[in-house]
Amino acid sequence: MEITLNNAPATTVETACLVLGVFEDQALAEPAASIDAASDGSLSKLIAAGDINTDGQQTVMLHGLPGVSAERILIVGCGKADRFDRVSFQNACMAAGKVLREHTVTEAHICLAELPVESMDAHWRTRQAVFAFDHANYLYTTTKPLKDGKAQPLAAASFSGGADLQGALEEGIGLGIGFRTARELGNLPPNICTPIYLAKEGKRIAASYDNCSVEILKRRAMAELGMEALLNVGQGSSNPPRLVVLKYQGAAAEEKPFVFVGKGVTFDTGGISLKPRESMDEMKYDMCGAAAVIGAFEACAQMQLNVNLVTVVAAVENMPDGKAYRPGDVIGSMAGKTIEVLNTDAEGRLALCDALTYSERFEPQAIIDVATLTGACVVALGHHASAIMTHHDDLAAELEQAGAKAVDRGWRLPIWDDYQSQLKTPFADMKNIGGLPAGAITAGCFLSKFTEDMRWAHLDVAGSAWKWNANEGATGRPVGMLTQFLLDRQG
Repeated sequence: MEITLNNAPATTVETACLVLGVFEDQALAEPAASIDAASDGSLSKLIAAGDINTDGQQTVMLHGLPGVSAERILIVGCGKADRFDRVSFQNACMAAGKVLREHTVTEAHICLAELPVESMDAHWRTRQAVFAFDHANYLYTTTKPLKDGKAQPLAAASFSGGADLQGALEEGIGLGIGFRTARELGNLPPNICTPIYLAKEGKRIAASYDNCSVEILKRRAMAELGMEALLNVGQGSSNPPRLVVLKYQGAAAEEKPFVFVGKGVTFDTGGISLKPRESMDEMKYDMCGAAAVIGAFEACAQMQLNVNLVTVVAAVENMPDGKAYRPGDVIGSMAGKTIEVLNTDAEGRLALCDALTYSERFEPQAIIDVATLTGACVVALGHHASAIMTHHDDLAAELEQAGAKAVDRGWRLPIWDDYQSQLKTPFADMKNIGGLPAGAITAGCFLSKFTEDMRWAHLDVAGSAWKWNANEGATGRPVGMLTQFLLDRQG
Protein backbone atom coordinates (compact mmCIF):
# COMPACT_ATOMS: atom_id res chain seq x y z
CA MET A 1 0.00 0.00 0.00
CA GLU A 2 1.32 3.43 -0.96
CA ILE A 3 1.08 5.75 2.05
CA THR A 4 1.31 9.56 1.88
CA LEU A 5 0.36 12.74 3.74
CA ASN A 6 -2.23 15.24 2.50
CA ASN A 7 -2.81 18.50 4.37
CA ALA A 8 -5.73 19.75 2.26
CA PRO A 9 -9.06 20.51 3.97
CA ALA A 10 -11.17 17.37 4.23
CA THR A 11 -14.00 18.95 2.22
CA THR A 12 -11.73 19.44 -0.80
CA VAL A 13 -9.84 16.11 -0.89
CA GLU A 14 -10.72 14.22 -4.07
CA THR A 15 -10.82 10.60 -3.02
CA ALA A 16 -12.90 7.48 -3.47
CA CYS A 17 -13.46 7.40 0.28
CA LEU A 18 -12.94 9.87 3.12
CA VAL A 19 -12.70 8.33 6.62
CA LEU A 20 -14.01 10.27 9.64
CA GLY A 21 -14.62 9.50 13.30
CA VAL A 22 -17.51 10.70 15.47
CA PHE A 23 -18.15 10.52 19.22
CA GLU A 24 -21.49 9.62 20.74
CA ASP A 25 -21.71 12.23 23.46
CA GLN A 26 -20.47 15.54 22.06
CA ALA A 27 -20.76 17.90 19.13
CA LEU A 28 -18.94 17.00 15.93
CA ALA A 29 -15.24 17.79 16.05
CA GLU A 30 -13.01 18.66 13.11
CA PRO A 31 -12.88 17.58 10.38
CA ALA A 32 -16.36 16.03 10.72
CA ALA A 33 -17.72 19.47 11.68
CA SER A 34 -16.47 20.96 8.38
CA ILE A 35 -17.98 18.10 6.40
CA ASP A 36 -21.26 18.61 8.24
CA ALA A 37 -21.27 22.34 7.52
CA ALA A 38 -20.41 21.85 3.85
CA SER A 39 -23.20 19.27 3.42
CA ASP A 40 -25.92 21.37 5.06
CA GLY A 41 -25.84 19.41 8.32
CA SER A 42 -26.08 15.97 6.73
CA LEU A 43 -24.00 14.22 9.41
CA SER A 44 -25.88 15.80 12.30
CA LYS A 45 -29.21 14.83 10.76
CA LEU A 46 -28.13 11.23 10.20
CA ILE A 47 -26.81 10.93 13.75
CA ALA A 48 -30.01 12.39 15.18
CA ALA A 49 -32.08 9.96 13.09
CA GLY A 50 -30.02 6.99 14.32
CA ASP A 51 -28.66 6.22 10.84
CA ILE A 52 -25.09 6.74 12.06
CA ASN A 53 -24.19 4.56 15.04
CA THR A 54 -21.59 6.39 17.13
CA ASP A 55 -20.82 3.39 19.36
CA GLY A 56 -17.22 2.22 19.32
CA GLN A 57 -16.06 0.49 16.10
CA GLN A 58 -19.45 0.80 14.37
CA THR A 59 -19.20 1.92 10.74
CA VAL A 60 -21.47 3.25 8.00
CA MET A 61 -20.69 4.22 4.39
CA LEU A 62 -22.28 7.39 3.02
CA HIS A 63 -22.50 8.31 -0.66
CA GLY A 64 -22.70 11.57 -2.57
CA LEU A 65 -22.81 14.13 0.24
CA PRO A 66 -23.30 17.63 -1.24
CA GLY A 67 -20.49 20.17 -0.88
CA VAL A 68 -17.84 17.45 -0.44
CA SER A 69 -15.29 16.33 -3.05
CA ALA A 70 -15.03 12.76 -1.77
CA GLU A 71 -17.18 10.15 -3.54
CA ARG A 72 -17.94 8.36 -0.27
CA ILE A 73 -17.50 8.97 3.42
CA LEU A 74 -16.85 6.13 5.84
CA ILE A 75 -17.94 7.07 9.35
CA VAL A 76 -16.54 5.09 12.28
CA GLY A 77 -18.09 5.42 15.72
CA CYS A 78 -15.68 6.20 18.53
CA GLY A 79 -17.92 5.85 21.58
CA LYS A 80 -17.66 8.24 24.50
CA ALA A 81 -15.02 10.95 24.11
CA ASP A 82 -13.85 10.75 27.72
CA ARG A 83 -13.14 7.01 27.31
CA PHE A 84 -11.38 7.30 23.96
CA ASP A 85 -7.94 6.03 24.88
CA ARG A 86 -5.06 4.51 22.88
CA VAL A 87 -6.75 1.13 22.59
CA SER A 88 -10.06 2.68 21.49
CA PHE A 89 -8.25 4.78 18.87
CA GLN A 90 -6.44 1.80 17.40
CA ASN A 91 -9.63 -0.28 17.43
CA ALA A 92 -11.47 2.48 15.55
CA CYS A 93 -8.71 2.65 12.94
CA MET A 94 -8.68 -1.14 12.57
CA ALA A 95 -12.46 -1.30 12.21
CA ALA A 96 -12.41 1.27 9.41
CA GLY A 97 -9.42 -0.39 7.78
CA LYS A 98 -11.14 -3.77 7.65
CA VAL A 99 -14.19 -2.26 5.99
CA LEU A 100 -12.00 -0.72 3.30
CA ARG A 101 -10.07 -3.97 2.83
CA GLU A 102 -13.31 -5.75 1.96
CA HIS A 103 -14.74 -2.89 -0.13
CA THR A 104 -14.33 -2.19 -3.83
CA VAL A 105 -12.47 1.08 -3.20
CA THR A 106 -8.70 0.86 -3.61
CA GLU A 107 -7.70 4.27 -2.24
CA ALA A 108 -8.83 6.46 0.65
CA HIS A 109 -8.03 9.58 2.65
CA ILE A 110 -8.03 9.06 6.42
CA CYS A 111 -8.71 11.82 8.95
CA LEU A 112 -8.83 9.79 12.17
CA ALA A 113 -5.46 11.05 13.42
CA GLU A 114 -7.13 14.42 14.05
CA LEU A 115 -9.23 12.92 16.85
CA PRO A 116 -8.03 13.74 20.40
CA VAL A 117 -6.60 10.70 22.25
CA GLU A 118 -5.90 11.13 25.98
CA SER A 119 -2.39 12.69 26.19
CA MET A 120 -1.06 11.43 22.86
CA ASP A 121 0.27 13.98 20.37
CA ALA A 122 -0.23 14.25 16.61
CA HIS A 123 2.97 12.29 15.95
CA TRP A 124 1.71 9.27 17.89
CA ARG A 125 -1.82 9.50 16.46
CA THR A 126 -0.51 9.63 12.90
CA ARG A 127 1.96 6.80 13.44
CA GLN A 128 -0.62 4.52 15.00
CA ALA A 129 -3.23 5.35 12.36
CA VAL A 130 -0.80 4.51 9.56
CA PHE A 131 0.15 1.26 11.27
CA ALA A 132 -3.44 0.29 12.10
CA PHE A 133 -4.71 0.77 8.54
CA ASP A 134 -1.76 -1.13 7.12
CA HIS A 135 -2.37 -3.90 9.65
CA ALA A 136 -6.08 -4.08 8.84
CA ASN A 137 -5.30 -4.07 5.12
CA TYR A 138 -3.25 -7.28 5.31
CA LEU A 139 -4.60 -10.38 3.61
CA TYR A 140 -2.81 -13.71 3.42
CA THR A 141 -2.53 -14.64 -0.26
CA THR A 142 0.58 -16.83 -0.56
CA THR A 143 -1.29 -20.10 -0.88
CA LYS A 144 -4.75 -18.59 -1.52
CA PRO A 145 -4.46 -15.87 -4.18
CA LEU A 146 -7.22 -13.29 -4.50
CA LYS A 147 -9.75 -14.19 -7.16
CA ASP A 148 -10.54 -11.88 -10.07
CA GLY A 149 -13.58 -9.75 -9.44
CA LYS A 150 -13.23 -9.86 -5.67
CA ALA A 151 -12.66 -6.73 -3.58
CA GLN A 152 -8.99 -5.87 -3.30
CA PRO A 153 -7.10 -4.43 -0.31
CA LEU A 154 -6.30 -0.72 -0.46
CA ALA A 155 -3.53 0.14 -2.91
CA ALA A 156 -3.06 3.71 -1.61
CA ALA A 157 -3.99 5.72 1.46
CA SER A 158 -3.32 9.32 2.43
CA PHE A 159 -3.44 10.62 5.98
CA SER A 160 -4.28 14.14 7.10
CA GLY A 161 -1.17 16.09 8.02
CA GLY A 162 1.75 18.13 6.75
CA ALA A 163 5.49 17.66 6.35
CA ASP A 164 6.05 17.96 10.11
CA LEU A 165 4.48 14.50 10.47
CA GLN A 166 6.73 12.78 7.92
CA GLY A 167 8.70 11.11 10.72
CA ALA A 168 5.48 9.73 12.20
CA LEU A 169 4.47 8.44 8.77
CA GLU A 170 7.80 6.63 8.37
CA GLU A 171 7.52 5.07 11.83
CA GLY A 172 4.03 3.83 11.00
CA ILE A 173 5.28 2.37 7.72
CA GLY A 174 8.18 0.67 9.54
CA LEU A 175 5.82 -0.84 12.10
CA GLY A 176 3.55 -2.03 9.31
CA ILE A 177 6.44 -3.73 7.52
CA GLY A 178 7.60 -5.45 10.70
CA PHE A 179 4.12 -6.69 11.56
CA ARG A 180 3.51 -7.91 8.00
CA THR A 181 6.71 -9.92 8.03
CA ALA A 182 5.82 -11.48 11.39
CA ARG A 183 2.24 -12.25 10.35
CA GLU A 184 3.22 -13.72 7.00
CA LEU A 185 5.83 -16.01 8.58
CA GLY A 186 3.32 -17.12 11.21
CA ASN A 187 0.59 -17.79 8.66
CA LEU A 188 2.71 -19.77 6.21
CA PRO A 189 2.09 -23.54 6.28
CA PRO A 190 4.80 -25.64 7.94
CA ASN A 191 5.71 -27.40 4.70
CA ILE A 192 6.87 -23.99 3.42
CA CYS A 193 8.06 -22.23 6.58
CA THR A 194 10.75 -24.66 7.73
CA PRO A 195 13.95 -23.80 9.63
CA ILE A 196 15.72 -23.38 6.29
CA TYR A 197 12.98 -20.98 5.15
CA LEU A 198 13.52 -18.83 8.26
CA ALA A 199 17.22 -18.75 7.43
CA LYS A 200 16.38 -17.58 3.89
CA GLU A 201 14.16 -14.88 5.34
CA GLY A 202 17.09 -13.70 7.44
CA LYS A 203 19.23 -13.52 4.31
CA ARG A 204 16.54 -11.53 2.49
CA ILE A 205 16.34 -8.92 5.21
CA ALA A 206 20.11 -8.65 5.60
CA ALA A 207 20.49 -8.10 1.84
CA SER A 208 17.89 -5.30 1.92
CA TYR A 209 19.79 -2.94 4.22
CA ASP A 210 23.42 -1.84 4.00
CA ASN A 211 23.98 -1.90 7.77
CA CYS A 212 22.60 -5.42 8.29
CA SER A 213 24.30 -8.81 8.13
CA VAL A 214 23.36 -12.41 8.83
CA GLU A 215 25.12 -15.58 9.94
CA ILE A 216 23.48 -19.00 9.63
CA LEU A 217 24.71 -21.79 11.91
CA LYS A 218 24.00 -25.34 10.73
CA ARG A 219 23.91 -28.56 12.72
CA ARG A 220 27.67 -29.19 12.75
CA ALA A 221 28.50 -25.67 13.96
CA MET A 222 25.87 -25.93 16.69
CA ALA A 223 27.21 -29.31 17.76
CA GLU A 224 30.73 -27.88 18.03
CA LEU A 225 29.34 -25.17 20.32
CA GLY A 226 27.67 -27.79 22.52
CA MET A 227 24.07 -26.90 21.68
CA GLU A 228 22.85 -30.32 22.70
CA ALA A 229 19.47 -29.11 24.00
CA LEU A 230 18.52 -27.36 20.76
CA LEU A 231 19.79 -30.22 18.59
CA ASN A 232 17.86 -32.84 20.57
CA VAL A 233 14.61 -31.03 19.82
CA GLY A 234 15.23 -31.30 16.07
CA GLN A 235 16.83 -34.70 15.76
CA GLY A 236 13.54 -36.46 14.98
CA SER A 237 12.87 -34.22 11.97
CA SER A 238 14.03 -34.48 8.37
CA ASN A 239 14.11 -30.64 8.30
CA PRO A 240 17.50 -29.68 9.76
CA PRO A 241 17.72 -26.96 12.43
CA ARG A 242 19.26 -23.55 11.92
CA LEU A 243 20.47 -20.79 14.24
CA VAL A 244 19.83 -17.51 12.44
CA VAL A 245 21.85 -14.53 13.70
CA LEU A 246 20.85 -11.12 12.28
CA LYS A 247 22.91 -8.03 13.10
CA TYR A 248 21.93 -4.39 12.65
CA GLN A 249 24.34 -1.52 13.32
CA GLY A 250 22.58 1.80 13.68
CA ALA A 251 24.84 3.23 16.40
CA ALA A 252 28.59 3.40 17.03
CA ALA A 253 30.35 0.05 16.76
CA GLU A 254 31.47 0.18 20.38
CA GLU A 255 27.92 0.62 21.67
CA LYS A 256 26.63 -2.62 23.13
CA PRO A 257 23.64 -4.09 21.31
CA PHE A 258 20.24 -5.19 22.42
CA VAL A 259 19.55 -8.84 21.69
CA PHE A 260 16.20 -10.38 20.77
CA VAL A 261 15.95 -14.18 20.84
CA GLY A 262 13.03 -15.99 19.22
CA LYS A 263 11.63 -19.48 19.53
CA GLY A 264 11.35 -20.79 15.99
CA VAL A 265 9.70 -24.20 16.31
CA THR A 266 8.28 -24.26 12.79
CA PHE A 267 6.00 -27.17 13.64
CA ASP A 268 5.45 -28.80 16.99
CA THR A 269 3.91 -32.27 17.13
CA GLY A 270 4.99 -32.55 20.75
CA GLY A 271 7.55 -35.17 19.68
CA ILE A 272 7.28 -38.51 21.48
CA SER A 273 4.94 -36.75 23.95
CA LEU A 274 2.55 -36.44 21.03
CA LYS A 275 -0.11 -33.73 21.16
CA PRO A 276 -3.79 -34.64 20.72
CA ARG A 277 -5.02 -34.38 17.14
CA GLU A 278 -7.44 -31.53 17.82
CA SER A 279 -5.94 -28.24 16.61
CA MET A 280 -2.50 -29.75 16.01
CA ASP A 281 -2.53 -27.92 12.67
CA GLU A 282 -2.29 -24.67 14.66
CA MET A 283 1.16 -25.70 15.85
CA LYS A 284 2.54 -24.02 12.75
CA TYR A 285 2.20 -20.90 14.94
CA ASP A 286 4.78 -22.23 17.41
CA MET A 287 7.41 -20.17 15.59
CA CYS A 288 5.61 -16.86 16.17
CA GLY A 289 8.24 -15.79 18.70
CA ALA A 290 10.85 -16.08 15.96
CA ALA A 291 8.51 -14.32 13.52
CA ALA A 292 8.11 -11.43 15.97
CA VAL A 293 11.81 -10.87 16.57
CA ILE A 294 12.48 -11.05 12.83
CA GLY A 295 9.66 -8.57 12.25
CA ALA A 296 10.97 -6.22 14.95
CA PHE A 297 14.44 -6.47 13.41
CA GLU A 298 13.08 -5.48 9.99
CA ALA A 299 11.06 -2.62 11.50
CA CYS A 300 14.22 -1.36 13.22
CA ALA A 301 16.20 -1.55 9.97
CA GLN A 302 13.41 0.12 7.98
CA MET A 303 13.30 3.03 10.46
CA GLN A 304 17.11 3.09 10.69
CA LEU A 305 16.97 3.45 14.47
CA ASN A 306 20.01 4.73 16.33
CA VAL A 307 20.68 1.45 18.18
CA ASN A 308 22.61 -1.76 17.63
CA LEU A 309 20.51 -4.89 17.51
CA VAL A 310 21.22 -8.61 17.27
CA THR A 311 18.37 -11.04 16.64
CA VAL A 312 18.94 -14.75 17.27
CA VAL A 313 16.41 -17.28 16.01
CA ALA A 314 16.46 -20.89 17.20
CA ALA A 315 14.79 -22.57 14.22
CA VAL A 316 13.87 -26.23 14.62
CA GLU A 317 11.05 -28.71 14.00
CA ASN A 318 9.83 -31.06 16.73
CA MET A 319 8.78 -34.42 15.24
CA PRO A 320 8.42 -38.04 16.48
CA ASP A 321 10.87 -40.43 14.86
CA GLY A 322 13.17 -43.32 15.67
CA LYS A 323 15.90 -40.77 16.35
CA ALA A 324 13.73 -38.39 18.38
CA TYR A 325 14.64 -37.58 21.97
CA ARG A 326 12.53 -39.29 24.65
CA PRO A 327 10.90 -38.60 27.99
CA GLY A 328 13.44 -39.71 30.56
CA ASP A 329 16.49 -38.65 28.52
CA VAL A 330 19.13 -36.53 30.24
CA ILE A 331 20.71 -34.09 27.82
CA GLY A 332 23.37 -31.41 27.98
CA SER A 333 23.34 -27.75 26.95
CA MET A 334 25.75 -25.12 25.69
CA ALA A 335 25.92 -23.73 29.23
CA GLY A 336 27.17 -27.09 30.50
CA LYS A 337 24.02 -27.71 32.54
CA THR A 338 22.19 -31.03 32.32
CA ILE A 339 18.45 -31.35 31.77
CA GLU A 340 16.15 -34.26 32.45
CA VAL A 341 13.48 -34.39 29.75
CA LEU A 342 10.14 -35.34 31.28
CA ASN A 343 8.05 -34.07 28.37
CA THR A 344 9.28 -33.63 24.80
CA ASP A 345 6.42 -31.18 24.24
CA ALA A 346 8.22 -28.70 26.51
CA GLU A 347 10.70 -28.24 23.69
CA GLY A 348 10.73 -24.48 23.19
CA ARG A 349 12.67 -23.82 26.37
CA LEU A 350 15.28 -26.38 25.28
CA ALA A 351 15.85 -24.61 21.98
CA LEU A 352 15.85 -21.21 23.67
CA CYS A 353 18.27 -22.05 26.47
CA ASP A 354 21.11 -22.71 24.01
CA ALA A 355 20.23 -19.62 21.97
CA LEU A 356 20.33 -17.54 25.15
CA THR A 357 23.73 -18.93 26.12
CA TYR A 358 25.00 -18.20 22.61
CA SER A 359 23.78 -14.60 22.92
CA GLU A 360 26.03 -13.89 25.91
CA ARG A 361 28.94 -13.33 23.50
CA PHE A 362 27.38 -10.07 22.33
CA GLU A 363 27.54 -8.56 25.85
CA PRO A 364 24.07 -7.06 25.39
CA GLN A 365 22.59 -4.05 27.14
CA ALA A 366 19.52 -6.25 27.54
CA ILE A 367 18.40 -9.57 26.15
CA ILE A 368 14.73 -10.33 25.52
CA ASP A 369 13.47 -13.72 24.43
CA VAL A 370 10.08 -14.14 22.80
CA ALA A 371 8.25 -17.46 22.63
CA THR A 372 4.85 -19.09 22.26
CA LEU A 373 6.03 -21.09 25.23
CA THR A 374 3.09 -22.35 27.30
CA GLY A 375 -0.63 -22.98 27.07
CA ALA A 376 -0.65 -22.03 30.74
CA CYS A 377 0.03 -18.43 29.71
CA VAL A 378 -3.16 -18.39 27.64
CA VAL A 379 -5.09 -19.67 30.66
CA ALA A 380 -3.59 -16.89 32.77
CA LEU A 381 -3.84 -13.90 30.42
CA GLY A 382 -6.00 -14.93 27.49
CA HIS A 383 -5.25 -13.30 24.15
CA HIS A 384 -4.99 -9.70 25.33
CA ALA A 385 -1.58 -9.45 26.99
CA SER A 386 1.87 -10.94 26.57
CA ALA A 387 3.43 -12.22 29.79
CA ILE A 388 6.58 -10.41 30.95
CA MET A 389 8.96 -12.23 33.28
CA THR A 390 12.23 -10.82 34.55
CA HIS A 391 14.24 -10.32 37.73
CA HIS A 392 14.95 -6.71 36.65
CA ASP A 393 12.28 -4.26 37.76
CA ASP A 394 13.54 -1.49 35.48
CA LEU A 395 13.45 -3.75 32.41
CA ALA A 396 9.93 -4.90 33.27
CA ALA A 397 8.81 -1.28 33.53
CA GLU A 398 10.44 -0.39 30.21
CA LEU A 399 8.67 -3.24 28.43
CA GLU A 400 5.31 -2.49 30.06
CA GLN A 401 5.59 1.18 29.06
CA ALA A 402 6.62 0.29 25.52
CA GLY A 403 3.70 -2.11 25.21
CA ALA A 404 1.22 0.47 26.48
CA LYS A 405 2.46 3.12 24.05
CA ALA A 406 2.43 0.71 21.10
CA VAL A 407 -0.99 -0.74 22.06
CA ASP A 408 0.78 -4.11 22.29
CA ARG A 409 0.39 -4.64 26.00
CA GLY A 410 2.19 -6.92 28.42
CA TRP A 411 1.60 -7.94 32.03
CA ARG A 412 4.30 -8.93 34.48
CA LEU A 413 4.26 -12.34 36.13
CA PRO A 414 6.57 -13.23 39.05
CA ILE A 415 9.51 -15.60 38.71
CA TRP A 416 10.40 -15.73 42.37
CA ASP A 417 12.98 -18.23 43.56
CA ASP A 418 10.13 -20.05 45.33
CA TYR A 419 9.12 -21.56 41.99
CA GLN A 420 12.57 -22.96 41.23
CA SER A 421 12.02 -25.96 43.52
CA GLN A 422 9.52 -27.31 40.97
CA LEU A 423 12.40 -27.87 38.51
CA LYS A 424 14.53 -29.98 40.86
CA THR A 425 15.34 -33.59 39.97
CA PRO A 426 17.81 -36.15 41.37
CA PHE A 427 19.00 -37.03 37.86
CA ALA A 428 20.16 -33.70 36.38
CA ASP A 429 20.71 -30.05 37.15
CA MET A 430 17.05 -29.44 36.32
CA LYS A 431 14.04 -30.98 34.61
CA ASN A 432 12.29 -29.37 31.69
CA ILE A 433 8.82 -29.09 33.25
CA GLY A 434 7.67 -27.99 36.67
CA GLY A 435 4.27 -29.66 36.79
CA LEU A 436 0.78 -28.20 36.56
CA PRO A 437 1.02 -25.29 39.05
CA ALA A 438 2.26 -22.01 37.52
CA GLY A 439 3.29 -23.66 34.25
CA ALA A 440 4.09 -20.38 32.45
CA ILE A 441 6.15 -19.15 35.39
CA THR A 442 8.21 -22.33 35.83
CA ALA A 443 9.00 -22.20 32.10
CA GLY A 444 10.35 -18.70 32.68
CA CYS A 445 12.27 -19.95 35.71
CA PHE A 446 13.87 -22.63 33.54
CA LEU A 447 15.14 -19.98 31.12
CA SER A 448 16.35 -17.79 33.97
CA LYS A 449 18.90 -20.48 34.84
CA PHE A 450 20.65 -19.71 31.53
CA THR A 451 20.61 -15.92 31.89
CA GLU A 452 21.95 -15.42 35.42
CA ASP A 453 24.66 -12.97 34.33
CA MET A 454 22.50 -11.00 31.90
CA ARG A 455 19.89 -8.26 32.04
CA TRP A 456 17.14 -10.43 30.68
CA ALA A 457 13.39 -10.62 30.18
CA HIS A 458 11.17 -13.39 28.83
CA LEU A 459 7.97 -12.72 26.87
CA ASP A 460 5.49 -15.57 26.66
CA VAL A 461 3.29 -14.71 23.68
CA ALA A 462 1.34 -17.96 23.38
CA GLY A 463 -1.91 -16.03 23.68
CA SER A 464 -1.04 -12.75 21.97
CA ALA A 465 0.87 -13.90 18.87
CA TRP A 466 -2.09 -15.85 17.49
CA LYS A 467 -5.60 -16.71 18.58
CA TRP A 468 -6.51 -20.31 19.31
CA ASN A 469 -9.37 -21.83 17.32
CA ALA A 470 -9.87 -18.67 15.26
CA ASN A 471 -9.53 -17.75 11.62
CA GLU A 472 -7.64 -14.52 12.20
CA GLY A 473 -4.19 -16.11 12.01
CA ALA A 474 -0.98 -14.60 13.34
CA THR A 475 -1.24 -11.14 14.91
CA GLY A 476 2.41 -10.09 14.56
CA ARG A 477 2.67 -9.30 18.26
CA PRO A 478 4.83 -8.33 20.08
CA VAL A 479 6.53 -6.48 17.19
CA GLY A 480 4.96 -3.26 18.48
CA MET A 481 6.27 -3.64 22.02
CA LEU A 482 9.76 -4.63 20.88
CA THR A 483 10.03 -1.83 18.32
CA GLN A 484 8.77 0.79 20.77
CA PHE A 485 11.29 -0.52 23.31
CA LEU A 486 14.05 0.23 20.78
CA LEU A 487 12.56 3.61 19.85
CA ASP A 488 12.67 4.56 23.53
CA ARG A 489 16.33 3.47 23.84
CA GLN A 490 17.70 5.42 20.88
CA GLY A 491 20.84 7.48 21.34
